[in-house]
Amino acid sequence: MKSHSALSAVAAAAGLAAVVNALPTVDTRYPYTGPAIPFGDWVDQTVNGNGKGFPRLQEPPAVQPSSANPTNNINVISLAYVPSGINVHFQTPFGIGADPCVKWGKHPKKLDNLAKGYTTTYDRTPPCSAFAAVTQCSQFFHEVQITGLKPGETYYYQVPGGNGTAPSGVLSFTTAAPAGDKKSFSIAVLNDMGYTDAGGTHSQLLKAVDDGVAFAWHGGDISYADDWYSGILPCASDWPVCYNGTSTALPGSGAIPVEYDTPLPQGEIANQGGPQGGDMSTIYESNWDLWQQWMGNITNRIPYMVNPGNHEATCAEFDGPNNELTAYLVDGKANATAANSTLNYYSCPASQRNFTAYRHRFRMPGDDVGGRSNFWYSFDYGLAHFVSFDGETDYYQSPEYPFVADLKGNETEPTASQTYITDSGPFGFINGSYKDNKAYEQIQWLQKDLASVDRSKTPWVFAMSHRPMYSTETSSYQGHMRNAFEALFLQYGVDAYFSGHIHRYERLYPLGANSTIDWDSVVDAHTYKVNEGKSITHLINGMAGNIESHSVLNAGQSPANITAVLDQSHYGFSKLTVVDAKTAKWEFIKGEDGSVGDYLTLLKP
Repeated sequence: MKSHSALSAVAAAAGLAAVVNALPTVDTRYPYTGPAIPFGDWVDQTVNGNGKGFPRLQEPPAVQPSSANPTNNINVISLAYVPSGINVHFQTPFGIGADPCVKWGKHPKKLDNLAKGYTTTYDRTPPCSAFAAVTQCSQFFHEVQITGLKPGETYYYQVPGGNGTAPSGVLSFTTAAPAGDKKSFSIAVLNDMGYTDAGGTHSQLLKAVDDGVAFAWHGGDISYADDWYSGILPCASDWPVCYNGTSTALPGSGAIPVEYDTPLPQGEIANQGGPQGGDMSTIYESNWDLWQQWMGNITNRIPYMVNPGNHEATCAEFDGPNNELTAYLVDGKANATAANSTLNYYSCPASQRNFTAYRHRFRMPGDDVGGRSNFWYSFDYGLAHFVSFDGETDYYQSPEYPFVADLKGNETEPTASQTYITDSGPFGFINGSYKDNKAYEQIQWLQKDLASVDRSKTPWVFAMSHRPMYSTETSSYQGHMRNAFEALFLQYGVDAYFSGHIHRYERLYPLGANSTIDWDSVVDAHTYKVNEGKSITHLINGMAGNIESHSVLNAGQSPANITAVLDQSHYGFSKLTVVDAKTAKWEFIKGEDGSVGDYLTLLKP
């Protein structure tokens, strides 16, 4: 199959007008040369982990199996908004043998309506047929939309499944409040989660669901599946992630240590990537399976809306310090090093490239609202318009860029060595030169979407993607983000921009173009006036957890003058409350105890 290599239609890079139809598939022109199933563990490279299924990495499936040894099961159920209704997404190891369906109704004992949908799948590595426990593996992804529903109403539903699965219990969801509804509501906003250090965030999210948050909005870096290889990298002073906390070498004679089979004591923080598994699986796909099942008590009760982040792109972002991943994924040599890094797009198994897992495991309303699947979309809820967009691909100089950016001279397709391991997309059209932001479908969609907002109904406009436009920690991608999106957001009066990527909580002052602080909009330390068209409130919310821990300032470094609050010590998520047409509140909820780490009130004139 081919995908974004179809960008050969915009060959010669610099400015030839063309229309690019970039289908979201995977390029396989060059063979994958690594191990059939990559493992982040030199000691035990068996799918089922010593035959015990990694007991510290077991999460209950969405549906309790009807037998001790099920042949198939519903492992994940997740909700998302679609226009005038809800999408029910569920996952199974082996499919259900028919069109997926959901029973639903207004009363839990009268589910007299039936909605049918469709199924997608991909050749995951390893396949579910390799696993002993089918309740720990998903390979078929089922989508059922229930539409034509009344806004702001509670409905009940059941997933009957099929092909040997047990049916789900009767669950419920509440549709979005209609645009213009004046009732106050709250949502959970989070970024950069994964497993490790996210236990407190998870607990507080569950409490927030119990307390009635309308939905969760997760802006990328979701499961950290691509950190499967953490355990095979050597320790470093600034990256304490390694096998058994020491090195990539096998201990002693190479015998498997006893601690490998010993569950972690309750409350103990796992060694990242060590023989006890940490809070990561040593298999890329299993990290996705386990994280989604862990979140099940949240995602089957409220819509869980997502954005793509860099950790969703592919199986790895960079090599080890001694090119361990080149040795493993390119040369097929475990526990080895290489003289040079030769990682490229084809270094990952085909099923682990080009956001494949992300595209199948979440169904967002992009295609329903003129956007693109789960990459860019928008929706209304009450007094607010929410815009999710893709900060990873589909604009000029995006961090994960298309093949056309790899071309040299008159080439129409790059060679394998010219590509990068994170090359991805574009997932929309490019009408013209790839160097022109205005040529990208995402940018065109964003402008059309923002221009169409009815501020008399939805006076609040909130936008989110994974990466910040500004931070105390500066990087070139921030400038590229601003070049693509900032002027549009200022032109159409976006009130606040949420992001993550930098693993801490950071609240900035209201900013105009080129990091100009809008001091006239600062009422006090915890209150900003909204100044639409002049400034935007930027909130960096990358502290949900994750194996990579916090992003901290260098010793002696002070926050930049644009930063009002910086917390690089606590994990958690943020709660956004739209109080009314004039007032919105933002709170940083600490995962450890649910206390408020920071708060901000936004006031409209």
